[in-house]
Amino acid sequence: MKKNIGAIVVDVDRCKGCTLCMVACPKNVIALAERKVNAHGYPYVVAARPDDCIGCASCGIVCPDGCITVYRKRIEVEEPVASTQK
Repeated sequence: MKKNIGAIVVDVDRCKGCTLCMVACPKNVIALAERKVNAHGYPYVVAARPDDCIGCASCGIVCPDGCITVYRKRIEVEEPVASTQK
């Protein structure tokens, strides 16, 4: 069985912390960096749960400033073996 995994890279210096990407992410991967701001004084987003990213690119699509790059990879995963014991 194949599964999509993803990774995001946020251009922290361009991010304005609008949080549209957080709303768009179906897996709640993205969060605002706690008590941190970029060089322009804006809070910015980070991948808080990177292992949950499926590479759907919803975050990158809705970002008004084009701050998010999404990488996607399709991998083979083993299906769990069903137990025949009852």
